[in-house]
Amino acid sequence: MNKVMIVEGMMCVHCKARVEKALNAIEGVHCEVDLEQKAANLTLTQPVPDEVLKSTVTGAGYDVVSIR
Repeated sequence: MNKVMIVEGMMCVHCKARVEKALNAIEGVHCEVDLEQKAANLTLTQPVPDEVLKSTVTGAGYDVVSIR
């Protein structure tokens, strides 16, 4: 399953790395961040609730605008 999370507050490669590291630490999640689009592109190999994804990113210090 693929999801796209729009994240506010990411401005540099350090932000990108921080969000990717946080999301990739969740079992079953592979994340690649596109800074230009302010999007985290997620590939899920098992079900992960949106709330878990959102709380992980907010815990890293960024705001989640949407998940689709």
